[in-house]
Amino acid sequence: MAKQSKSGAGIDGLREAMAAHQAGRLDEAEGLYRRALKIGGKQFPVLMMLGMLSAQRGKLEEAERLLRSALAINPDNADVRFNYGNVLLGLQRFDEAFEAFGNALALNPSLAEAHLNRGGILLSQRRYEEALGCFDAAIRINQNYGDAYCNRGNALEELKRFDEALASYDSALIISPNNPEFHAGRANVLHDLRRYDEALAAISVALSLRPRNAGFHYNRGNILFELKRFAASFEAYDKALTLEPDHEYAETSRLHAKMHLCNWQNFDSEYAHLILSVKKEILSQPFALFAISASADVQLKSAMVLSKAKYPTAKNPMYRDRRPDHDRIRLAYLSADFGQHAVSTLLTGVFECHDRKRFETIAVSFEAHGQSEMLTRVKGSFDRFVDVGSQSDRDVARLIRDLEIDIAVDLMGYTRRARPSVLAFRPSPIQVNYLGYPGSMGASFVDYIIADRFLIPEAQRDLYSEKIIYLPETFQANDIKRDIAEGVPSRIEVGLPENAFVFCSFNSSYKITPAFFDIWMRLLNQVEGSVIWLLGGDNDLERNLRHEAENRGVDPVRLIFCSRTTYTKYLARYRLADLFLDTFPFNAGTTASDALWAGLPIVTYSGESFAARMAGSLLCAVGLPELVTESGSEYENLALQLARDPVRLAAIKDKLARNRDTYPLFDTARFTRHLESAFTTIRDKMQRGLAPASFSVEPSA
Repeated sequence: MAKQSKSGAGIDGLREAMAAHQAGRLDEAEGLYRRALKIGGKQFPVLMMLGMLSAQRGKLEEAERLLRSALAINPDNADVRFNYGNVLLGLQRFDEAFEAFGNALALNPSLAEAHLNRGGILLSQRRYEEALGCFDAAIRINQNYGDAYCNRGNALEELKRFDEALASYDSALIISPNNPEFHAGRANVLHDLRRYDEALAAISVALSLRPRNAGFHYNRGNILFELKRFAASFEAYDKALTLEPDHEYAETSRLHAKMHLCNWQNFDSEYAHLILSVKKEILSQPFALFAISASADVQLKSAMVLSKAKYPTAKNPMYRDRRPDHDRIRLAYLSADFGQHAVSTLLTGVFECHDRKRFETIAVSFEAHGQSEMLTRVKGSFDRFVDVGSQSDRDVARLIRDLEIDIAVDLMGYTRRARPSVLAFRPSPIQVNYLGYPGSMGASFVDYIIADRFLIPEAQRDLYSEKIIYLPETFQANDIKRDIAEGVPSRIEVGLPENAFVFCSFNSSYKITPAFFDIWMRLLNQVEGSVIWLLGGDNDLERNLRHEAENRGVDPVRLIFCSRTTYTKYLARYRLADLFLDTFPFNAGTTASDALWAGLPIVTYSGESFAARMAGSLLCAVGLPELVTESGSEYENLALQLARDPVRLAAIKDKLARNRDTYPLFDTARFTRHLESAFTTIRDKMQRGLAPASFSVEPSA
């Protein structure tokens, strides 16, 4: 009997191995491939198939070695080039994977999957326009490529081309109507478009198809949060966290939703676990932490983790060379909150007071707003108002660069609809964090934060990644033109008892913590017939707070809730109250200046963080430092003393009335001069080639 040749045995072994591989008998197939390799040496088909099997089994390092060996034998095989790219992608060697897919396309331009994968890599690198080109190329090859339409929708969403993105997801769903990812992507775009009811319907379909997807539950929570359905939002976040305990953002979002409802069940343990998660560098929502943790260090950690993961500084900054010396300093304010919003309420007077001989002011508006008196006034206060809501982050950054902006002032930080990626491209030589976000952004691309020496004491400078600009009197801008409605309603008309002592706290409900609610209820128990006046409007919130009051021995009817009204009428309401009780660790900001402007004194507790010191800064700037306390017991004792001593309280109200028009807090023109002095200083430092450094602005004469 003739002896079989080694090559013949190798071929037979390869066929047998491929049959086992195709049948799903992976252990058997691997053994046969390795045997064939031993018999026949380094055969291209065996190396190729064993490499693909290793990739299939998750042995990526081995797969990379085998496929690289196969390509050394036959470098012109497009399929192996493509599979090699997939392995490199799995190994997160993205630049090499991108090159491998390009090599595959050079050999076979009709590989739609290679275009898709190159686009995916570009998406991860925030190169959205280039990614879009890859997805379009894949679709030209395969008109029924649902994944390509889906990823195209993703790129278009990032480019803020929302209507086109929605159409792309619709095309994907025509091809594959039961694909949950396509429905989820469509929900995201509808969320961006503020079509929340439609977004909720779309994410509900996605969940019906894949009910155990934590990301879908989280996105559902976000939509419900926008609809102010906080109880349902909490349940969605809770489900996401149950399915994926380390899901990014879910833990802070869940607790934030609970705090909107003043649902404090398990508050202490959930607070402690959240702080541990932040320290473990699980992504969180830094803004939500302001109301949860009083630690500036924890807040900085959360911001730094977020900045590094989601908003990395561009490797090639758009701004490189020193700006030319313009006749006027080019100053850009960046925000989505131009219009009827607290930021505009505070800053519009400053916008109007800027010295046009020294400053050219540009508003970079991230969102188009419906017409309002405030928006009309804001637009009229700038030399130029640019609506960039439909432009990508990169395009907005290019605009800032091309306008040769000297100083870009971000008014949002990490608040809703913020766009930190714009500044991450480094389009201007000086970038400043101011007002809208009460804390450090933890980002290397932000040079300065504007504060005062009460807000950020010298000993706490290291708790901020930015250099500190110390304004001389207060960090907060204020508009002296705030109107208060005439004809203050009676207490009876707004549901208050006519002769009771009225404590008031119109801070948002998520700022109320169990420890401070304990203090408030003790005050009600000690001040006979007193009531506390709070913002309401949510049945679950009001029910929870009444229940908490009853648990503390207080008749729930002594909690009076008011609904929202127009801004001028809201200011007038303060004149019906006797004393404002601040929250901690997230103090009142705009709300504090509203109360003081209307003549209502505030008792505040100042802690460590920026957010925990805002009201104290305002009280010092209006000449009432005696209302600033440094502990919970001191806060409680002062509030009790004032409630029991009408003569002392009346004297403080008289002092506030006198100081309102003479102290710095509401002197818009004076504040603007200080702010302009700060901007002039940092521009001059930049022109002299000096690195950012903390400094103090001298007060005006």
